[in-house]
Amino acid sequence: MPLTDLPLFPLSNVLFPGALLNLRIFEQRYIDLVRECSRSGSGFGVCLILDGREAGEPALPAAVGTVARITDFCTLSDGLLGITAEGGERFQMASTWIRDNGLIHGDVRLWPHEAEVAVPPEHGLLATILERLLEQIGGAFAQVDRARFDDASWVGFRLGELLPLEQTEKQHLLQITDPLRRLEQLQHYLPRFQRP
Repeated sequence: MPLTDLPLFPLSNVLFPGALLNLRIFEQRYIDLVRECSRSGSGFGVCLILDGREAGEPALPAAVGTVARITDFCTLSDGLLGITAEGGERFQMASTWIRDNGLIHGDVRLWPHEAEVAVPPEHGLLATILERLLEQIGGAFAQVDRARFDDASWVGFRLGELLPLEQTEKQHLLQITDPLRRLEQLQHYLPRFQRP
């Protein structure tokens, strides 16, 4: 599989495929990234920060991340640039380097989209929990086609996004390449959210 050059935006959050991400852009390196992605129609890589911070010196990103594509721009109340991006395919980094403006780039291998696999009966509770969560939250996913709740990949990514898990646990879910294994892992996390 060929390598792709991808500008990276390390964050303290995990971005899952299909999730929306709102960002406040104020550092010049990320203004450059937004300009470059807008001009070329390309995406950028979102990776969990393993060491460092979101602002200032370049952070050490996790090796597996998600391609984000900008879907909207706005000027925020403080005058800064705001963007909305949507998570797409996942990737694994082969190497990274830092440009002179401090922007991290990676040579990445894009992962194929997961095949659609039905949610098996033993994980049906996960789809029900997701449906109830989305009803409470509202928004775009609350109106989703009912058939999505039978797609193991979609259910796993949405629960990974919405459940109050540690970021390292979310990163683990992102790195799992089998949607049924991801559901098994989520099932393992469930007891901590049950009331005594």
